[in-house]
Amino acid sequence: MGATAAVVVAALVQAAGESPIGTALSLAVPSEYSQLIQRAGGTCPEVSPNLLAALLSTESNFNPKAQSPVGAQGIAQFMPSTWESHGIDANGDGRRDVWDPEDAIPSSAKYLCTIAKEVADVPGDRQANMLAAYNAGSGAVRQYGGIPPYKETQSYVRAITDLANQPTSGGVGGGTVVNAATAMIGTPYSWGGGDANGPSTGSCCSPSGHSGGDIRGFDCSGLTVYAYAKVGISLPRTAAEQYAASEPVKPGDVRPGDLVFYGGSASGIHHVGIYVGNGWMIDAPRPGKNVRYSPLDTMPDLYGIARPHKTKEI
Repeated sequence: MGATAAVVVAALVQAAGESPIGTALSLAVPSEYSQLIQRAGGTCPEVSPNLLAALLSTESNFNPKAQSPVGAQGIAQFMPSTWESHGIDANGDGRRDVWDPEDAIPSSAKYLCTIAKEVADVPGDRQANMLAAYNAGSGAVRQYGGIPPYKETQSYVRAITDLANQPTSGGVGGGTVVNAATAMIGTPYSWGGGDANGPSTGSCCSPSGHSGGDIRGFDCSGLTVYAYAKVGISLPRTAAEQYAASEPVKPGDVRPGDLVFYGGSASGIHHVGIYVGNGWMIDAPRPGKNVRYSPLDTMPDLYGIARPHKTKEI
């Protein structure tokens, strides 16, 4: 890694041992639950830290002793029968305790992932269907082919989604960009794959001869095109073009959602990722790999970090 790149990474990496998604959690969360939510927020592609935080805020306002009139319990508001089936001893103390956030928060994420699989083939937005199933049950979502026509469930899904996607400080929709990319973790790399609508089959061929023609997924710049479309910003297709359409930012000004570029020069940029915090990014790395969290020093030629020009106020 060059000296300039090393300085950039050193300026961005915070205390050792922190989660790679630390700064991606843009919601106001009680400090004692932040790390729990960050870790549990990576349980499956449909669950992000912000979405999990928004759900817990909506369910109980982060109150581990909350109890609803109908009997829902704890910070994640599990009904006793649901807890019996899906609660886990996440902290390894030998008890599955619905009143203990160390058990309830990871259990909530695991349960969300379980019901996301149950409604995976239902048309519509996967996260919205998952939230609707959390509120109304997977059977209702499957019965109605999406969010059921229940005012309570519709309001529940809208409230959590809006809260999870609120802009980060500074007015840029970095939280929305990061959440969109997070939901694609595990998606295959496809050379030329991905657009504003999501994963797609790619084309032939990469410099090493790999074809994406039979793989549905993203290449690095296809992923960023998709994530930024969620905030109304239309990015050009290649990493070099995206750098040209962005404003470089200094290490002290970097925010989640900013783009991380690699190459020997502005015209030679060959890779791009989405910064999430603490020296980490989400990217589609290369053929044979999936969308993932990667450290900023994953490649030796970090060129710079830049923020796309806004075409829409968010």
